[in-house]
Amino acid sequence: MDDFKISRSDPIYVAGHRGLVGSAVWRHLHEHSYGNLIGRSHAELDLLDRAAVFDFFHTHTPAVVVLAAAKVGGIMANSTYPVDFISQNLQVQVNVLDAALEVEVPRVLFLGSSCIYPKFAEQPIREDALLTGELEPTNDAYAIAKIAGILQVQAVRRQYGLPWISAMPTNLYGPGDNFSPTTSHVLPAMIRRYDAARAAGDPAVVNWGSGTPRREFLHVDDMAAACLHLLRNFDGPQQVNVGTGEDQSIAEIAGLVSDAVGYAGETRWDTSKPDGTPRKLLDVSTLTDSGWKPQIPLSEGLAATVDWYRRQSTVRT
Repeated sequence: MDDFKISRSDPIYVAGHRGLVGSAVWRHLHEHSYGNLIGRSHAELDLLDRAAVFDFFHTHTPAVVVLAAAKVGGIMANSTYPVDFISQNLQVQVNVLDAALEVEVPRVLFLGSSCIYPKFAEQPIREDALLTGELEPTNDAYAIAKIAGILQVQAVRRQYGLPWISAMPTNLYGPGDNFSPTTSHVLPAMIRRYDAARAAGDPAVVNWGSGTPRREFLHVDDMAAACLHLLRNFDGPQQVNVGTGEDQSIAEIAGLVSDAVGYAGETRWDTSKPDGTPRKLLDVSTLTDSGWKPQIPLSEGLAATVDWYRRQSTVRT
């Protein structure tokens, strides 16, 4: 099935092409011989600048837009800066989607996050769980922004008939991730923490929470492959879940990371810190029914990510 014939020469704008997801989408498209890719760094195009975004779209008139640009972060960052997360994400989305609509971009893929779903949604989480319950308070500002993006895509479909779509990935990891000690997500934060403990010979690593919440992880290169698959093969108003359909406890993930970096010490848990959502496993049947499934096992992806992180750390030093 290839309902949407995206030519290898079509201009494709990847918004956020230097981020974790955007850079993976860019690599994947390049590897599949899409030769007219358009990317702009923040210095070249500030997506918060509405006039600049409209000028860009009028100049380049892309045939496809992958909206991967976003302000993202882990529990600490989301809890500390909720205004930044809701305001900046809303502005970026509205600017890009409005400009894409003005020049009538035929195909847009809006990317969000599985945090859009209610905190206590039935597991695994189906797409129709959206807006059926309260959100996880530690990232509700970001989630509301992403929900608004989904609704804007749906509104464009209803009002203008354009085949725009949305995809909601589970927790992503891989090369290009953010390993900051203050703003990173759980898996890169663990890689940094355990690798530093291994190098320093520390006897124990302390992680936030109880270790009991369960999380699903997808390698970002698999996410990129899913994006191209959806652009070629999917059309529908409902957002599509993108994940593996399998999860592990945070404690199990910590053990995998510890093994991947070669750390031999003890793991401890600071239960005074928040756990976040107790479980977040996606029902990915819509995606698998369309003919796609992930290819990179977690253990293999973790090993490659640790290797990438160490190489980047060496370059920085």
